[in-house]
Amino acid sequence: MQSPSLVKLMWFTVSVVLFCMLIPSLCAQTSGAQALESKSWTTITESHTSNTNPTRTTESHRQSGKSTVDIQSVERLGVDGHYEPYFDIEKESVQVNDTTIRTVERTFGRDGSGHKLLTQVTEEEKQSLPAGDEKVVRTTSNADLDGHLRVVQREVADTKKISPDVQEKKTTVFLSDGEGGMAPSMQIQQREKRSGDHTVEVQKSTLLLDGAGNWQVNERKESTIKEDGKERTTEERVLRPGADDKLALVSRTLGKESETAAGEKRNTVETYSTDISGSAPDGNLHLSQRVTVVKRARSDGAHATEQQLEQLNPGDPGAGLQMTTKTLDIVQPDTSGTRETRTIEVRDASGGFGVVSFDTRKSDKVHAIDVDIAPQNKPK
Repeated sequence: MQSPSLVKLMWFTVSVVLFCMLIPSLCAQTSGAQALESKSWTTITESHTSNTNPTRTTESHRQSGKSTVDIQSVERLGVDGHYEPYFDIEKESVQVNDTTIRTVERTFGRDGSGHKLLTQVTEEEKQSLPAGDEKVVRTTSNADLDGHLRVVQREVADTKKISPDVQEKKTTVFLSDGEGGMAPSMQIQQREKRSGDHTVEVQKSTLLLDGAGNWQVNERKESTIKEDGKERTTEERVLRPGADDKLALVSRTLGKESETAAGEKRNTVETYSTDISGSAPDGNLHLSQRVTVVKRARSDGAHATEQQLEQLNPGDPGAGLQMTTKTLDIVQPDTSGTRETRTIEVRDASGGFGVVSFDTRKSDKVHAIDVDIAPQNKPK
């Protein structure tokens, strides 16, 4: 049975639609006003990690008109038991026009007296071009001892639509040459192809300059992503130059994500590598790691995400995989936002598990819960 409030909302929606059909100019003004509506929320995370001072991170988001501001403030617990400012990151994005977005990110540290100091500025301009092309220029500047900003890195990325199903992206990274100029240091070439059978193939090559100033492939990643209903499979192959300078396979990752009829999601990623700690390389791929993530909705309305990391023991790689890390993430929604806890346990020398990290997070943003279940390879 529909609630009275839902029925009222439905009637209100129908009334607005009919009104807009009669007076379209007024509705256009209403739509514009909604687009300029301000939105804001704040998230506070407290992290407790073994052998590390506890930290508290406050993240605030504010959107107004064509401007979005995100501020992240990190504090760490001092010897007097009070949280002290550690560093801040302020990021502002502005929609300059229909095709251009400009973003400025500023990082602030603290001096010995606790005063706020600007340490880094990253400026990005993203421009949408005809036919689906895109150009992004990102410049990073660091502050010197006198507080003056000096450009240390610039990235230029050009994305081109070769066809409706093929896209190519070329990124060139320039570094400061120490004399006021910029010199190219790395290139990343990526090609993405989509097929009608819900398959995406991506080839990404990283190139470095050799002694003669020529670009040489330092690493190539070949990925295939395929979706079939509620199942999704991924495969990634990593190739690097061998002793003969020819590309050779060094690792392979296989992933499978599925969803049951009850809504439980499971994601398993297995990594095979030629480099196994504790074993002499034989040129073959061996299973070195498995990450399993399970996401489910609980009866109390919370969403729980469990992650298990299995790895080889360097002291006895022939014994196979053993569980080394367990992570439990619980998100509980309420009328004022969400509350989240994350617990990370690591296997100790005796084979038991002990808590090494515990985080609590509160947000006043009220929205549908969507927990990312992508596996995390390392504990905090």
